[in-house]
Amino acid sequence: MEKEITYIVSGIVFGLSGGFTPGPLMTLMISETLKYGTKEGLKIAVVPLISDAPIVAGSLLLLSGFSDASLFLGFLALAGAGYLIYLGWEGLSFRGNIPAEAQAQPRSFRKGIITNFLNPNPYIFWITIGAPTVIHALEISLTAAVLFIVFMYLCLVGSTILTAIVTGKSRNFLKSRGYRITIRTLGALLVLFALIFIRQALQAIF
Repeated sequence: MEKEITYIVSGIVFGLSGGFTPGPLMTLMISETLKYGTKEGLKIAVVPLISDAPIVAGSLLLLSGFSDASLFLGFLALAGAGYLIYLGWEGLSFRGNIPAEAQAQPRSFRKGIITNFLNPNPYIFWITIGAPTVIHALEISLTAAVLFIVFMYLCLVGSTILTAIVTGKSRNFLKSRGYRITIRTLGALLVLFALIFIRQALQAIF
């Protein structure tokens, strides 16, 4: 069981690191929580439980047989950059009033799914760290691999849920100037992430 504990600790460390580290999904979650409430933020918080399954499977497949993973990640990063620019513009152009139709259908979960699928970071993590760790864990036991994945996602999603709840409690300044500045700043951060993705894409493709 001592070896399994090593993978539990690894899962906890990777999960907390991913959950609290600023990134496109975290930025989107904070933005949606401030705009629409904690419920919408929580929808984004659980996105990795849905979207990461094919990412994990695809990463394992890439490791086993795809010869040009960098090219794939490059084009993925370009697509992600385009979508982040779109989301960032929404934030930068925010004026403080949420249209009625947006209040009725914020579609936060769909935004989160698209953002995570087009974000190269989960792919990079699973190709370089996650998948090799699972493969090594399987050499010890199936239990070790399962424990690594379970504890990682418990901590990843749990820390993001905590952030959403804390962010939701600050919605009392929704009509303030500080709120508008926050949303626009988050929009600018999404555009910044888009530029980073473009750089990563160009490095991978060329």
